[in-house]
Amino acid sequence: MSRFDKQAVLAKIGTTGMVPVFYHKDAEVAKNVVKACYDGGVRAFEFTNRGDFAHEVFSEVVKFAAKECPDMAVGVGSIVDPATAALYLQLGAAFVVGPLFNPEVAKVCNRRLVPYTPGCGSISEVGFAQEAGCDLCKVFPGDVLGPKFVKGLLAPMPWSKLMVTGGVEPTMDNLSAWIKAGVYCVGMGSKLFPKDKVVAGDWAYVTEKCREALGYVAEARKA
Repeated sequence: MSRFDKQAVLAKIGTTGMVPVFYHKDAEVAKNVVKACYDGGVRAFEFTNRGDFAHEVFSEVVKFAAKECPDMAVGVGSIVDPATAALYLQLGAAFVVGPLFNPEVAKVCNRRLVPYTPGCGSISEVGFAQEAGCDLCKVFPGDVLGPKFVKGLLAPMPWSKLMVTGGVEPTMDNLSAWIKAGVYCVGMGSKLFPKDKVVAGDWAYVTEKCREALGYVAEARKA
């Protein structure tokens, strides 16, 4: 089961304002990336279920984080069905994220009081997800929907907590646009982890990029 309760996980995500999204078939690479992000100030990390035996890698990463990154909540992404959600919950997932909304996944996560953040592409989907107990909904794909979608949704539904993923970049302009629109946090993948940096094992780059992005988020929130 998760090392953190639901409120603690949502607080970590909301306080930092950024969730790195990453997958790699090599557990050692994944561990190094998690540690690099942690050193950069990240406190919630999403490992995506995108390859064969991804759950085995996830299991190793969760155990590693418990020792080396004690305040890091490690969650799983790319979850579309309840069976897979249950598998990762058994391995200690602190939160579950998906590209779509599946109410059956919500039931599995709610039973364990683990946050489920489904991907939503319309205001109605966000509404249905909230009715199913989803405290934090994912606006996806972000680069298609844009900041105006977030701002427009929050006008009639100001209680909504939204995480945007897809096309988010670690730049002042990009992050500022999303924060000003009203998102609770952003999810960021490839822009934080360029392939050449991962291949080279340049973990210092990842740490600095995370620190830089978190700084932009903090600045935008003050503004």
